[in-house]
Amino acid sequence: MVSVRKLFRAAGFLPVLLLAACGGGGGWNGPVQCAPWAREHSDVKLRGRAASWWAQASGHYGRSRHPRVGSVLVFRSTSRLPDGHVSVVSALRGPRSVLVNQANWRPGRIDYGVPVMDISRNNDWSRVRVWWKPSHTMGRTAYPTYGFILPGLSGDGVS
Repeated sequence: MVSVRKLFRAAGFLPVLLLAACGGGGGWNGPVQCAPWAREHSDVKLRGRAASWWAQASGHYGRSRHPRVGSVLVFRSTSRLPDGHVSVVSALRGPRSVLVNQANWRPGRIDYGVPVMDISRNNDWSRVRVWWKPSHTMGRTAYPTYGFILPGLSGDGVS
């Protein structure tokens, strides 16, 4: 017989496994993925794994360490996010806080107005924490990011 503790441990790990495949380049093929959703809901028209968007944007879109409404925040690939993640900035709340709209952070769901906090040492948005709605708290995991892709601004530099 499986213990209750083992079931809770396994159930707690399931969202992490599903979240890890939200990049749209492989893995989980649920009804909604972050990369196709961000492409459809922003003016950034890139394809493939979410983590690849940063390099793809070079020469086609501006890239920045500072958020703007409508920009796309690109998460780096990690063991928890093998394909990376992308979300669309919907509001600025301060120098270290934004709201984003995104798909598949919570597996198979679209979320609007999700708080994201810059926790980087240099206030350059290279590490963030993301609100986790099921627990009604800011998540404990620090996620590395590349920065923001700026639609409508072409260029190679990162400002």
